[in-house]
Amino acid sequence: MTYRIFKDKMAGSVMAALTLAAILLVVVMAMELCVKSAPILRHYSLWTLLTESQWKPMKGEFGFLPFLAGTFWCTVVAIVLALPVSLLMAVYLTEYARPQLRTYAYPLLDILAGLPSVIYGVWGSLLIVPWISHTVAPFADRQSSGYTVLAGGIVLGVMILPLLISLFMELFANVSQNLHEASTALGATRWQTVKHVVLRQSAPGMMAAIVLALSRTMGETIAVLMVCGNLIIIPNSLLDACYPIPALIANNYGEMLSVPMYESALMLAAFLLFILVVMMNIGSRIILKRFRS
Repeated sequence: MTYRIFKDKMAGSVMAALTLAAILLVVVMAMELCVKSAPILRHYSLWTLLTESQWKPMKGEFGFLPFLAGTFWCTVVAIVLALPVSLLMAVYLTEYARPQLRTYAYPLLDILAGLPSVIYGVWGSLLIVPWISHTVAPFADRQSSGYTVLAGGIVLGVMILPLLISLFMELFANVSQNLHEASTALGATRWQTVKHVVLRQSAPGMMAAIVLALSRTMGETIAVLMVCGNLIIIPNSLLDACYPIPALIANNYGEMLSVPMYESALMLAAFLLFILVVMMNIGSRIILKRFRS
């Protein structure tokens, strides 16, 4: 009995230590980024860095506004394109599709979710970019190379589709069968049951899934870098090029030692991305509490 109690306590201690280590890892990452960002914050105010649009490290100008705008545009386009498609596909696969179709759908979604981001980037460069350049831009009476916000949003939207579909399907499958039967017994159609029972019961989990997908899009690097154009401008339309924060870090990290304050500026960019993701997760927790109440 004593040995069993010892093993139980030891297992609890190990799990508590691992949990604490995971929490400390996030704190250490935040502290390290904050320390590395301190030099540039001592020379420039945060407001100036966030609102200026000039990025000329050789002249000591570090304006992050174009990169923040590029990140925002790509993220919004991706979620706007992916959310309705993933939601409808998840509803169909969960509520309408035959079991045989679901059997094949799950492995395919896992394959799509596991593909390296560079494959999505190559696909976007070969198909999406020429399509925008030769079809979408002329239709809008514009000239464009195709390396645009729209290309980045489409590629990111396709990347997060498997993630959102899998999460939504899991949420819908966990809705109590008794609720389905009660809704049907009251005369509701299948779509009415989905709309008023399944979606309402899954709303908190759906919000968490959307935030997880947003975090994925904000941090994506290679695929965005390959299709967005990487021009330091503030995009005014979907057919303008952009330069998201992850692409900035990936493109310039090797050059940071040759220019004063460059390293600190890039670390600040990473810190801003970290803060954005943390704020989104905190916001999702607040929304979840309101839903549950």
